[in-house]
Amino acid sequence: MTYLERSTQVENPAGKKLLPLMHNKETNLCVSLDVTNSKQFLAIADAVGPEICLLKTHIDTMEDFSDDVIADLLRLAKEHNFMIFEDRKFADIGNTVKMQYGKGIHHIADWADFTNAHIVPGPGVIEGLREVGLPLGRGLLLLAEMSSAGSLAVGEYTNTAYEWAQKYNDFVCGFIGKGNAAVPKSMIVMTPGINLENGGDALGQQYQTPQHAIETGTDVIIVGRGIYTADDPKVAAQQYRQAGWESYTS
Repeated sequence: MTYLERSTQVENPAGKKLLPLMHNKETNLCVSLDVTNSKQFLAIADAVGPEICLLKTHIDTMEDFSDDVIADLLRLAKEHNFMIFEDRKFADIGNTVKMQYGKGIHHIADWADFTNAHIVPGPGVIEGLREVGLPLGRGLLLLAEMSSAGSLAVGEYTNTAYEWAQKYNDFVCGFIGKGNAAVPKSMIVMTPGINLENGGDALGQQYQTPQHAIETGTDVIIVGRGIYTADDPKVAAQQYRQAGWESYTS
């Protein structure tokens, strides 16, 4: 099924918006923009914006964060037609994650179309985030798997994430992980650790190519250092966009 055909099966409004965006813009690329200076962050976001469907942030790593950064990010998202994913990885009891998501200095629910959560705390983590995010039309991704060596998110843990996603499918729209036959077509799979060359880093990150990720069932390829540390992030984003889209269309 195409992204556009799949969108009719998605219940969550953010997920239902993302798949047609990918289809119309012809990109399945998400850039993980892990830079800590706001000027550099916004400059790269502006450069890669035309190539991406999604920009992934770690907003709590920004050393000079302000509300102006969010205002500029939202302006770029509108200008270049991409959505925003705050990679917060919530992992606490329901009441705590409600405050972390909706309050504090970052007010994530006010600007991020998507966020994500570990399922370790139990379904209360989904329910707490859902109370804040669902009325705003936000979407949640469950961490079914991770790209780091030795991750414990495997086997029954992964299967539980799939089950809970179905139960809360008005808010949960997909997974961080790898595609496989057990993933419902109504769920969007986003895969991190994508690089044009296989390999890894000194801290356990394991890379796979865009082609391999798409062929094994992912929907969105997440690329970080392969783009934002490149001499020309825009050119690098174009290369990853082409590799991801050609793999999807073939």
